[in-house]
Amino acid sequence: MTGIQLIRCPQSTAFITPSSMAPLPRSGSTPAGPPRALWPPLDFTLGALACCGACVVTNPLEVVKTRLQLQGELRARGSYQRHYRGVLQALWLVGRTDGLRGLQKGLAAGLLYQALMNGLRLGVYSYTEAAGLTTALGGSLIAGAAAGALGAFFASPAYLVKTHLQAQSVAAIAVGHQHNHQGVSSAFVAIYRREGVIGLWRGVNGAVPRVMVGSGAQLATFSSAKEWVAGGQWFSPNSWMIALTAAIISGVAVAITMTPFDVISTRLYNQPVDKLKRGHFYTGFLDCLLKVWRVEGVLGLYKGMGPVFIRLAPHTVLSMFLWDIMRQKALQHCVA
Repeated sequence: MTGIQLIRCPQSTAFITPSSMAPLPRSGSTPAGPPRALWPPLDFTLGALACCGACVVTNPLEVVKTRLQLQGELRARGSYQRHYRGVLQALWLVGRTDGLRGLQKGLAAGLLYQALMNGLRLGVYSYTEAAGLTTALGGSLIAGAAAGALGAFFASPAYLVKTHLQAQSVAAIAVGHQHNHQGVSSAFVAIYRREGVIGLWRGVNGAVPRVMVGSGAQLATFSSAKEWVAGGQWFSPNSWMIALTAAIISGVAVAITMTPFDVISTRLYNQPVDKLKRGHFYTGFLDCLLKVWRVEGVLGLYKGMGPVFIRLAPHTVLSMFLWDIMRQKALQHCVA
């Protein structure tokens, strides 16, 4: 077999990439072959499990981020009541008003989104890396962005429902349009009945660039940072601290680059539609960008930067770290 070597395991399989794994010892007479790639479906599963685990921990921050990004929508600074004034205050306010369950609003839809989006994203990126497509200049960035775009497109309906549910609150602290869904399944049904299949992908034009930027930054910096940390020999070659340190660096990069795209994506997903199934506030990504810039200023594009960073850093650390460790264990199982 040329190119990628596929290895099947008796009970479980994975798709291991060169940058995420320590090289196995080779005999002096055996030439280095192409990257080993294990069965892709398990890599999809491992990516989904890693990101779902991170989602459970960081979902309260996602709720707060959504509220902050919708607060004062298309209104000049100082012309609206600020219910949410920061991460800690917002967490306390949501918990006090909506209860502890309010801090986990949209969790089921969030888990569905993480499983679909990150399962595809990480699985596709692994394949491009094992195929050697990321070794060229800018290859990691392009592969990460392309993998992210694919995952964002297929998972867009789940993100739409997640945003609707996380924006919902009691009238006293409500921000943005309130869709008043009763749950995940009722939300999907209501959107489908009102707007058809296309309506389930409303807002995807904001989600794709958002995830392309975030995914490109995350995967490119994680791979590069891991090589840099390993090359510095600060930790033993197989230490989990290499993956953890690389994930922290990656989380910072994602938070800085993705916040404006995140604000636009949230606005596009949550806006109501008219009888002609057109958005009340925005016609698309560029229209949303320009309107937020003109009315709310450049800081409007960075609303929720605090929870974006606080959420993305641990989410990236947890997801990339768990993903990396599970794939290492999968490879060890397969070669044992």
